[in-house]
Amino acid sequence: MLENEKKVLVGLGVIILRDDGKILIGKRKGKFVPEYSIPGGHLDMGETFEEGASREVKEETGMEIKNPKVVSVSNNLETYKKTGRHYISVNLLATEFKGEPKVMEPDKCSGYIWCDPKKVPEPHFEASRRGLEMYFKKQIS
Repeated sequence: MLENEKKVLVGLGVIILRDDGKILIGKRKGKFVPEYSIPGGHLDMGETFEEGASREVKEETGMEIKNPKVVSVSNNLETYKKTGRHYISVNLLATEFKGEPKVMEPDKCSGYIWCDPKKVPEPHFEASRRGLEMYFKKQIS
């Protein structure tokens, strides 16, 4: 067991919402849940949620977001049971952004699409799926 698998980790997910109602979804690669997901990653030491969200979106997509807002928090026990990694995910909403998504980390993502939030591709990463459900259904999980 890795050292970080003995602790609960904090993940970030960012719902990037265009004016037409579509959201940005990426196709994750690698052995740790190779599924579709909103952009995101880990919260670094000393960062605010907003700083971490802006950093992760820039690192992953090359896009710049402004004024992200926390919209939900989830305890991802399905992922824990599947992988042994326990994450609490803080999801943020960004409606102000510059640029179009580019694959900045080709070892982690194969591409991005804009899609209807009611028709997200599957299989979908638990933290992303739950974050989207909570935001669009206005519920806490």
